[in-house]
Amino acid sequence: MPTRRRSPAYRLLRGAGLLFFGWLAAMAAAVIAMRWIDPPTTAFMLRDRFDAFATGERGYTFRYEWRDWSAISADAGVAVIAAEDQAFPLHDGFDFRQIDRALADRERGRRMRGASTITQQVAKNLFLWPGQNWFRKGLEAGLTILIETTWSKQRILEVYLNIAEFGRGTWGVEAASQRFFRKSAARLTASDAALLAAVLPNPRRMRVHAPSAYVRRRQQEILGQMASIGGPAVLNRLGD
Repeated sequence: MPTRRRSPAYRLLRGAGLLFFGWLAAMAAAVIAMRWIDPPTTAFMLRDRFDAFATGERGYTFRYEWRDWSAISADAGVAVIAAEDQAFPLHDGFDFRQIDRALADRERGRRMRGASTITQQVAKNLFLWPGQNWFRKGLEAGLTILIETTWSKQRILEVYLNIAEFGRGTWGVEAASQRFFRKSAARLTASDAALLAAVLPNPRRMRVHAPSAYVRRRQQEILGQMASIGGPAVLNRLGD
């Protein structure tokens, strides 16, 4: 029986499908490995460095220094939970209450609030790209579930603190602490940590080294929220 010949379009689609599923398998393997192995870089860091190179940005400096959980001030972890995801110790990767509120705001024509959890941000920053399309959101959701399944909450927060952007070219709490406060992340105070967390929604516009009145107000709000969620004691609920 003669072999049926496939059309070029079929072969192209099949090849693209194999590449896509191969990429997914590689991402899954990387997620599992990063339960123990610290990420040397992220998709967002690579994009940041490429953009600076492509545009010939003057004065750009890339800063990234990994620090283990034990070498980071407890206040830094508390501050980002208070500012970004107060349900973090309790949820399984998605805060459906915040999602419902965000959708309700959109239906009322209001500015849509952020509803991404710390775990979702880790998934996005490590492997994906900025954007709001459903395809990217679907990939983010799958990676979020895998991270929540294979990592402890403490590991998720440790990675987040190390890969979050705190200013132009400044990635992770150690690099931010050295740049803005001239000390290690282990020595951050509650006030320092709250100021860093205050710029996380948009570290390109809100600046740690030259905080606006809004950033200062946000810093004070975060300090109050840190106390309301229990301070460093909240970290005892994360596991290791």
